[in-house]
Amino acid sequence: MIKDYYSITKPGIIYGNAITVAAGFALASRGNIDWFILLATLIGLSLVVASGCVLNNYFDRDIDGLMERTKNRALVNGSVTPRNALIFGKILAIAGLSILAFYTNLLTVAVSVVGLFVYVVLYSMWLKRTSVHGTIVGSISGAVPPVVGYLAVSNNIDAGAIILFFILAIWQMPHSFAIAIYRLEDYAKAGIPVLPVKKGIATTKIQMLIYVALFVMATFSLAVFGYAGYAYLLVMALLGFVWLALGVKGFYATDNKLWARNMFIYSIIILVAFCIIIAVEGFV
Repeated sequence: MIKDYYSITKPGIIYGNAITVAAGFALASRGNIDWFILLATLIGLSLVVASGCVLNNYFDRDIDGLMERTKNRALVNGSVTPRNALIFGKILAIAGLSILAFYTNLLTVAVSVVGLFVYVVLYSMWLKRTSVHGTIVGSISGAVPPVVGYLAVSNNIDAGAIILFFILAIWQMPHSFAIAIYRLEDYAKAGIPVLPVKKGIATTKIQMLIYVALFVMATFSLAVFGYAGYAYLLVMALLGFVWLALGVKGFYATDNKLWARNMFIYSIIILVAFCIIIAVEGFV
């Protein structure tokens, strides 16, 4: 039973967001880390993210049953009831927001609430099923965690917080499109209007390349505005060039699934590298 409840929190998403929270926290700390507040922020935001994932599972249980990769989820096979999942999700949200409110600041809590609202209401309940632009709206909630980490320290929406938001929001697009191409049949079967289903793979590849280029430029802005140093700039330039090259390669790919999978994997690699290097610069 515990394993089933744990699974509907989507642990992979929680851990991935925790990395970006720590990176944002370190960036704002400028070498002066309050480890207790960092831990509280990680726990609080992770519970909020878990809540969003549980509620997403709750609302998606019908279409999850139609998709190969999600047909065995706990809410689909009945090992967790919808009622219990809904209660569980609400408890996680209250617990997470309470921890953030007690140990950080109201701005951090407010941004966390906005991220949760966007993911659960605007994305999961509405646009995911009705609009090709659902991915864009979903990217907003995906960009909140590093900003939460940053605000837990700064309590101020400055250039650093704004740049972090745009970097993560832009990153979400080619990352999500890669998943959509790789799982194209699943999305089409479930009637989810992602870009490759509605506009085709060729159009999606063009947009992916544009977003990758925007991501690279956005990462440079951290150095331009003095939030990161030359080592960061060099690493992100090299990694960004590789991602751009991989994106261009897609126009010549004979196996779109394999190419999309490689784009997805590399998107994880470059995000982790980004978080590590700004965290390292923040810790020293």
